[in-house]
Amino acid sequence: MKRILVCTLLALGTAAFARTTTTTTQELAAVAGRVTDPSGAPVAGVMVRIIALQVGTTTRADGRYRLLVPARRLRRGAEQRYEVMASKAGYDRRTARVSLAVGATAAQDFVLTPAPVAVENIVVTAPPSPVAEGVTSARAANVGTYEVSGVAAGAAQQQQQPAYSGSFNTENYAAIDESPFLAVRGNPLSTFSIDVDRASYSNVRRFLRMGQAPPKDAVRIEELLNYFPYTYPEPRGEHPFSVVAEVGPCPWNAGHRLVHVGLQGRHVDTRELPASNLVFLIDVSGSMMSPNKLPLVKDALRMLVEQLRPQDRVSLVVYAGNAGLVLDATPGDRKAEILAAIDRLEAGGSTAGGAGIRLAYEVARRNFARGGNNRVVLATDGDFNVGASSDAEMFRLIEEKRREGTFLTVLGFGMGNLKDSRLEGLADRGNGNYAYIDDRAEARKTLVSEFGGTLFTIAKDVKLQVEFNPARVAAYRLIGYENRALRNEEFDDDRRDAGDMGAGHSVTALYEIVPVGARMDVDAQTPTLRYQRIDPAPRRSGAGELAFVKLRYKLPSSETSRLFSQAVLDPGNGVRGSEGFRFSAAVAGFGMLLRDSRYKGSATVDGVLELARGSLGEDREGYRRDFVTLVERYRRIARHEPVEPLGEVADR
Repeated sequence: MKRILVCTLLALGTAAFARTTTTTTQELAAVAGRVTDPSGAPVAGVMVRIIALQVGTTTRADGRYRLLVPARRLRRGAEQRYEVMASKAGYDRRTARVSLAVGATAAQDFVLTPAPVAVENIVVTAPPSPVAEGVTSARAANVGTYEVSGVAAGAAQQQQQPAYSGSFNTENYAAIDESPFLAVRGNPLSTFSIDVDRASYSNVRRFLRMGQAPPKDAVRIEELLNYFPYTYPEPRGEHPFSVVAEVGPCPWNAGHRLVHVGLQGRHVDTRELPASNLVFLIDVSGSMMSPNKLPLVKDALRMLVEQLRPQDRVSLVVYAGNAGLVLDATPGDRKAEILAAIDRLEAGGSTAGGAGIRLAYEVARRNFARGGNNRVVLATDGDFNVGASSDAEMFRLIEEKRREGTFLTVLGFGMGNLKDSRLEGLADRGNGNYAYIDDRAEARKTLVSEFGGTLFTIAKDVKLQVEFNPARVAAYRLIGYENRALRNEEFDDDRRDAGDMGAGHSVTALYEIVPVGARMDVDAQTPTLRYQRIDPAPRRSGAGELAFVKLRYKLPSSETSRLFSQAVLDPGNGVRGSEGFRFSAAVAGFGMLLRDSRYKGSATVDGVLELARGSLGEDREGYRRDFVTLVERYRRIARHEPVEPLGEVADR
């Protein structure tokens, strides 16, 4: 939900005045009720939607639901009656008309009657050519048809695919062990792979909109930083990106400094991009039934289709119990055919993700565009539970296809069973990026506003190595990028896979440093050496240089890296940092608060708010103002104040 933020921006370090208006219950209309079967037993996991307004929610374990509608979505005039639909696989669909009024809640219950429904296997016809063993496919007038068959649902289906409720949560996040401070005299080099993913920010936003703090391991600070655009200069010359560095004060530790390193990828006019061979791989299993899953996937794909050109080709593969080809390679200007195939998608059945990925890559191989952009776009919650679902097996397949020139982009959806760590791992190995889509606005940002960056790679295996000057820096800590760390010798090893950068994407990294002469108020790790001597008084070199940044990357069609480097100068303590520098510091501070980091120092929510409000800049898209609203919401959650859940609304 959009907020209007009116701020008076004052200098950093002084009191900032800000007046905000947020959406309250007086600006919402609501529908609430309970869904039961004919015996009166609650039915969980029922999709309750007002299709005309593009909002929806699901019933809880007790069968109750509450659907929120922003006032701005309602039609003008006195008549405010809308059709509400309740549906779930294994039950007859029910609809009712309700009157909506701003500030009021309309009551509407539903009774759903169990009905047989097919949920097990995808059955397809007319296989076009031999494909991966155990995978079925279809082509009929270039648009395949599929149907589900095999098992009558009802109560059995409810047992197979439990709906998400507060007590049923199988979301999975990889553990993050925060990078420590390292003493420069023993550890002068910091090496890591870049990361352009932004999934963690939109996922964190989803938790806060629901009225709860996110799990600490769902918070990857580098992805929070990289969600926001910064005013980095457009690259010039032979390299496809520019590199900038800035040094300024550390807000949560007055004795420390921050080093802000930014990369800006070259923007490319979409009309000049190479032809695309895109294979949409869509999870249509039972776990994708919720409004914020398959219905949102379909909305996102419709947005992407509008960006396609005649030279682009689109295929559509689905998977549930088995995998099937719904749409073979279709030119991008035949949008009606592509959209019709998307519209026919329905959820039901178990999940054979491994078979789907194999089929998608086979379809991509058959339609390979030489010199073009060959990519599988996977949309799923990652809940693979039937068939060949070994992460290691899928990782090997994806790495093999990456070497052959077909990359992988991953779009994560939904809540309750999101397999975040698996989806991130798939994208990392596929030379693609991982985005979490929590609403239509995020879908538009990822697939429309950032279309080139999401789907077109301008540089692969991008690595950063920073060498700190021991004459000026006593210790340092890289904030975030824990799962992107590389050994120093891997920087020059072209066999080592690393992060990839899309057209127009930017990358931001922050180091917290302890200057030489400052009080060492942190434990800085220094290696214990038997035969090597660490000089306690390093000679002064690189006059004025704080650090030296080196960057290696490969062009998408090359296996030989290129080197780019530049020095980092410290302007001194009198400089407070640019607007982008200060805003990135606010985001990093907020990430440390969400993680309850041992390195958060004196950071507070109020301090983050003051810093963010004072560095909003132009903010054309409103992303920074939305960040301020999220921090304000987190402050209320941390204080245990009542917070109205907003996660049921389809967009901001």
